[in-house]
Amino acid sequence: MRAVALKMFAVSALATVWVLLWGRFTIPNIVTGIVVAVVILVLLPMPPVPVQGRVHLVPLVTLIGLFTWYLMESSVQLMWLAIRPGPPPLTGVLRVPLTIKSDLVLVLAANITTLIPGSMVLEIDQVRRILYCHVIDVGSAQAVERFYQQVAQVERLLIAAFERDDEWQPAGVGA
Repeated sequence: MRAVALKMFAVSALATVWVLLWGRFTIPNIVTGIVVAVVILVLLPMPPVPVQGRVHLVPLVTLIGLFTWYLMESSVQLMWLAIRPGPPPLTGVLRVPLTIKSDLVLVLAANITTLIPGSMVLEIDQVRRILYCHVIDVGSAQAVERFYQQVAQVERLLIAAFERDDEWQPAGVGA
């Protein structure tokens, strides 16, 4: 039953993206989106991703709220950096070590970090659990520290939401 629900969710998500890309909510667009989604899922199946543990709602909601705040705050900061007088901000690549265990949660951390304006994950070192991030405005120690604090807070909430030590075990253990 869970597998059917996940496939229905995947079809819904892909069909929604299809409709949004076309920009019009019409019956033919919706039907075509569903057909394209089913064809994609049948012809290009993704390998199963091992998922353990449970989702904890309070840290997840906190993470969503924090991400929304960072999104707004960073957008304003980036806008100011673009229109302020003076030279362009100093940019750089920062190395961010993480303690996340799951590959899935590591990818979530990278996606959230990339979606925050002013930063972009360039590389994920899966073995050493390190993100290499291009960051706009590394001109001061305070700006760099603020970026590291944002990523650390996102990491803590991701671990609390998806990867608690008492529930997590490597793939294939205890299954």
